[in-house]
Amino acid sequence: MKKVVIGISGGVDSSVAAVLLKEQGYEVIGVTFVFTDDFDVKDAIEVCKKLSIEHHIIDYKKEFKEIIIDRFISDYKAGLTPNPCVLCNKKVKLKLLYDKMLEYNADAIATGHYAKIKNNKLYLSKDLNKDQTYFLCEVSNEILSKLLLPLDGLEKSYVRDLAKKYDLITASKKDSTDVCFINNKFKNFFTKENTLKGDIINIENNQKIGTHNGLALYTIGQRKGLNLGGNGSRTFTVGKDLKNNILYVATGAENDYLFSDAALIDTINWISDNKPLECTAKFRYRQPNNKVYMKYLNDGNILVSYPQKVKSVTPGQACVFYLGEECLGGGIIREVYRNNEKIPFL
Repeated sequence: MKKVVIGISGGVDSSVAAVLLKEQGYEVIGVTFVFTDDFDVKDAIEVCKKLSIEHHIIDYKKEFKEIIIDRFISDYKAGLTPNPCVLCNKKVKLKLLYDKMLEYNADAIATGHYAKIKNNKLYLSKDLNKDQTYFLCEVSNEILSKLLLPLDGLEKSYVRDLAKKYDLITASKKDSTDVCFINNKFKNFFTKENTLKGDIINIENNQKIGTHNGLALYTIGQRKGLNLGGNGSRTFTVGKDLKNNILYVATGAENDYLFSDAALIDTINWISDNKPLECTAKFRYRQPNNKVYMKYLNDGNILVSYPQKVKSVTPGQACVFYLGEECLGGGIIREVYRNNEKIPFL
């Protein structure tokens, strides 16, 4: 009997994934990593008891803070908009499962991600609304070759039906949608980091129209939370001047300042051997795919161009490449351009 180590978060997806692995004849070992002080392990414990599988709870708070939380705060303070889930899958969750697979002399690892793996390549999930290939774009081929995704081919609604069928405590549990380590409002999390107030300036006329509460609290394309009541029009964040502590905004959802036509991508991880000149890309999770043209630079970075222009492409976010249903890999957006000029977000 083959042995598999699965991450049990206490959510419905990992719970059902464990059930499916048992049905397929695997010896299943559940592992729950505790990343924060307020992480509740009760549901994970209950699920593993219900399924009669071995269960390990491992405290990883110190390392998680150093690798993910501190990096997240540092990037925001530097004016970037990071995606910690991409980094976490790369350096924490799947890496730790892989390490436990070796420690427990298992054959594979598994998660409740919605994606498909075939011949060590990564493909879109059947349930496109839940597809999570975006978050798996930087996983190494070594780990991918040992990863099982039991929810491949299933719709989320069916996964919940299975959880009810097996009388799992997680059957009706709400999906997690926010960054896992921020339970309070995003603003409150960064207020503790001594953010500095500064001017909000309308970039269209260079006039001050308000005061921001710290540049780390805002991201490109953000409209809510600007506290510009009475402005008379919808106003969006379009840039940050870190040196002078200025937040730049412009009016209208289709204003030119929100759009770019090229971006520099670095720290690229290729899952596929295919490196096309044309493909599609997502610059944010749940964003529609955008046709892009690839220019491969000598330093290993890629200049991605999209003449049709795309809104709110933001430094720090992941850019993930696709060719049809295959996820080719991805990297991090470092610079953004409009009409051959770098947009001064930083």
